[in-house]
Amino acid sequence: MKRRALLKWMAGAPLFGALLASLPEAAWAKTAASARSLRRVRPSDAGWPATAEWEELNRQVGGRLMKLADPLAACRADPAGAACADFFTQIRNPYYILDHASLTQTSGWVDAWTSQPSAYAVAAKSAADVAAAVNFAREHKLRLVVKGAGHSYQGTSEAPDSLLVWTHHMDAIAMHDAFVPQGCAGKVAAKPAVSVGAGQIWAHTYNAVTTTAGRYVQGGGCLTVGVAGLVSGGGFGSWSKQYGTVAASLLEAEVVTADGKVRVVNACNDPELFWALKGGGGGSFGVITRVTLRTHDLPDTFGFVNASVMAKSGSAYRHLVERFLAHYQRHLFNPHWGETVHFEGGNMLRVSMAMQGLDQAHAEAAWKPFFDFVQASPHDYSFMHAPKVMAYPARVQWNPAVLRNFPGAVIADSRANAPIDNIVWTGDAEQSGQVLHGYGSAWLPRRLLQPDRQKDLANALVAASREWDFALHFNKGLAGGRKSQIDAARDTATNPQVLDAFALVITGSGEAPAFPGIHGHEPDVQAARHDAAGNARMMDALYKLVPDAGSYVSESDYFLKDWQRRFWGPNYPRLQKVKQRYDPDGLFTVHHGVGSEQWSDDGFTRVA
Repeated sequence: MKRRALLKWMAGAPLFGALLASLPEAAWAKTAASARSLRRVRPSDAGWPATAEWEELNRQVGGRLMKLADPLAACRADPAGAACADFFTQIRNPYYILDHASLTQTSGWVDAWTSQPSAYAVAAKSAADVAAAVNFAREHKLRLVVKGAGHSYQGTSEAPDSLLVWTHHMDAIAMHDAFVPQGCAGKVAAKPAVSVGAGQIWAHTYNAVTTTAGRYVQGGGCLTVGVAGLVSGGGFGSWSKQYGTVAASLLEAEVVTADGKVRVVNACNDPELFWALKGGGGGSFGVITRVTLRTHDLPDTFGFVNASVMAKSGSAYRHLVERFLAHYQRHLFNPHWGETVHFEGGNMLRVSMAMQGLDQAHAEAAWKPFFDFVQASPHDYSFMHAPKVMAYPARVQWNPAVLRNFPGAVIADSRANAPIDNIVWTGDAEQSGQVLHGYGSAWLPRRLLQPDRQKDLANALVAASREWDFALHFNKGLAGGRKSQIDAARDTATNPQVLDAFALVITGSGEAPAFPGIHGHEPDVQAARHDAAGNARMMDALYKLVPDAGSYVSESDYFLKDWQRRFWGPNYPRLQKVKQRYDPDGLFTVHHGVGSEQWSDDGFTRVA
């Protein structure tokens, strides 16, 4: 296209057109040529690296370059065979998935993406390995993907025809009694901390920090989630109102940026990049190789409350929801309580909450008014599962030796010689290898808990529950929490709505592991689309009450509109500036990540 024709075509975008018109001819030609050149190469392209070039990369990374095979090869050859059946058994074990570079913890999302292996992977053991892979991808215009634990619902840790930086083997854990970030001596007070490699997961980290060292680190509820990935997404633990967000706990990170430089970033070094890593989304600014997180004194106790209540009519259910909201606001809206209450079909309210710092008597007292109300109205309500309240010493919370002897608590890695702390909560085990049908999340502001708004909130929750099941995650909103933790989270990239939210609503649906094209093991597309429509109707019912609600980047709708504002709110322009400074050519591109609007959906072609 000639320059004059292009400018005429750009008349609908006057600012961009004016910018082009102001450029000297040579500069414009250079800019246009650069834009055209920003297309990643695939194995079928002439620019794909030659065998000798891959061999040189393998030498640089100490022989840790892997050519990945199709994990479904046996199923494609014989879908009904023993090898295929074994694969679909193994993929239900999240630790099997963790140990395979070609797999992800979620196997896909119907009508969105399907897990497919990269062409090659660097099984990195050091930041130098990561830097070599980053440089190779940049120089050869390869699609680059980063995976630690592979827990992305959005499919951001996989891409076919790409080079994968696999950080799984970067799993060191080191405790610090008094940590001062590099370059911050005399500026920042020393704090107890833990340094964790980018490939490490929370089960092993909790075992080291709490079981062994007697400290607490704010981390994820699901034990097989990656530590670094949770930091990048913002991250919540069971007791975020007490300990804040995972991102706000970050004291320092080692990260490899798009120029191949290994940087140690903190409040004193590269502070804007440091800020972006705290909730700005994984895989968008560089490859995190190590994080150092603040640790806390361990409380005396942790505990939980479980119960299921069924209302015998719609009006009784509405009253039950109103009573629960009032009870929560008066007795539970504080740093002691977290986790979830589920709103399910059949007028069911299911409690699955966690507590910290309360003994058995005080935990029971906090719930007595609500349970007494239910028991006093047997004509309206019945307990499907009787209330169970339990407090116990905090140090046993993640002790694998204890948990393995607690019936129904965890499922252990069944493979021979698996480490003792390869465990997953029984309630999370079904997620291993899952295929998603739909998802959605929205923060609810604390004003809705005020007595004059509780009826409106109850009506919205009941209306939403008629469309699809969902849960209120009270630990994923900071309102009602400690002021110091709210202030710390204010200095992260997460949507500021989290500061004033008392809970995050989450809905979703899915099925067991399945892959398109594998006879007998294919996703149920019809059911998936039905479920996705139900999820969307549920969220639409809620949006009538909170139309501008933000969404949590790690647990959200793949097809979310206006995702920039929903994920990051007023922080997005600042994140764009960080992206432009450290990754101007978009080497790190993920679905709905900062700057991804400039790229095609597959991340191979620059479109803006």
